[in-house]
Amino acid sequence: METGLTRKLINRAAVECFCLTCLAERFRVSEDQLREMAEAFRQAGCSLFK
Repeated sequence: METGLTRKLINRAAVECFCLTCLAERFRVSEDQLREMAEAFRQAGCSLFK
C-alpha cells in the first residue's frame, strides 16, 4: 500500500517509498484517510493497488 500511495501521490517513478506515517504528515491527512484513498484507488482499478 505504501509503495502504491507514494507512486500515485508523489511520483510514478519513485524508487524509495514513504511509510504511511510520513505520507500522512507530508499531505497533512490521517493515516486512516490514506487507507481509504488506497482502497478507493484499488476499487477504481488502479494498477498500483492490486
